[in-house]
Amino acid sequence: MSAVDGELTGRRVAQVLATSTGGVGTHVRSLVGPLTAAGALLRVCGPAATDELFGFAAAGAAFRPVQISAVPGDPRAVLALARATDGADLVHAHGLRAGLVAALARPVAGADRPLVLTLHNALQPGGGATQALLGRVEAATIRAADLVLAASADLADNAWRAGARDVRVAPVSAPPLPAPTRDRAAVRAELGVPGDRPLVVAVGRLHPQKGYGTLLDALAAMGPDAPAVAIAGDGPQRAELADRIGARGLRVQLLGRRTDVADLLAAADACVLPSVWEARSLTAQEALRTGTPLVATRVGGIPELVGDAAELVPAGDPAALATALTAVLGDPDRARRLADAGRDRAAQWPDEAGTARSLVAVYRELLGSPG
Repeated sequence: MSAVDGELTGRRVAQVLATSTGGVGTHVRSLVGPLTAAGALLRVCGPAATDELFGFAAAGAAFRPVQISAVPGDPRAVLALARATDGADLVHAHGLRAGLVAALARPVAGADRPLVLTLHNALQPGGGATQALLGRVEAATIRAADLVLAASADLADNAWRAGARDVRVAPVSAPPLPAPTRDRAAVRAELGVPGDRPLVVAVGRLHPQKGYGTLLDALAAMGPDAPAVAIAGDGPQRAELADRIGARGLRVQLLGRRTDVADLLAAADACVLPSVWEARSLTAQEALRTGTPLVATRVGGIPELVGDAAELVPAGDPAALATALTAVLGDPDRARRLADAGRDRAAQWPDEAGTARSLVAVYRELLGSPG
């Protein structure tokens, strides 16, 4: 019996998320099994397309479709979520959009129940009226939560500054990847990468936050010695990035969403994470666990996550990124040291079971004794 079995028996818990194609959906999906095993009567509320992608219902949760749009506090979403969470003993919202709707739905539902908010991402830098409005929305949402769980220390600091009542750092663990099903040669052959050409893999949504523009600039600066790069992921920047890749003649493939990330990382000479900001990047966790040398930006929660087990460079600096990639790809001993350090670092992280035990303890604290 695990440490969480039966500890939430009969407690009705609602997980709420907006549209997700990556880390947030993966995290919520990873919680379904442990929370159900703990006895929780679990429901997940969010867009139907997100359930189709991550399979919350298939994993054992009762799924309630709620279309949480990009409009802050969309009244239709508020009413729909109030209905979807009716009778819940505790609501746990993931991300700012879901958190705001959950906070506004609370009085509509007429329920005095704990609201937990997990912050997975920070607001991206910017200016103007829209950014100011988002900042006020973020602060109001944070203050409405009984407890804020932050995926990294910088997010926790921001929540305290916004006036949170209670904040705790709660690391988000990447689910373990399956074992690779193809060898290095087969993957490289599929991608058309010659045996003497280094292969670098990036994994993540094609979105400005991920910094792929900086990566393309770095590859252009490396000239004919640039490695082949495969980017697994999809998103709003796909057409723009494809145009830039074609115009510059870069050896970069946009693979779209993939289910064989384990195969790609095992075949890669390095993994690159050029993000503008990250909390506790699932890609960084996957790279270090598989022993793939990682080159990443020194932003957000990345330094506290990887320590000295990755090459870190400033965000938005193509020259520094090109230099780091050249150093790792051109020095097998350096790459091997990073691979070994990555596995050692990953062994120190809490696993999914540990993350679930911590969350169950938080829920019990907020809910008190049954009845």
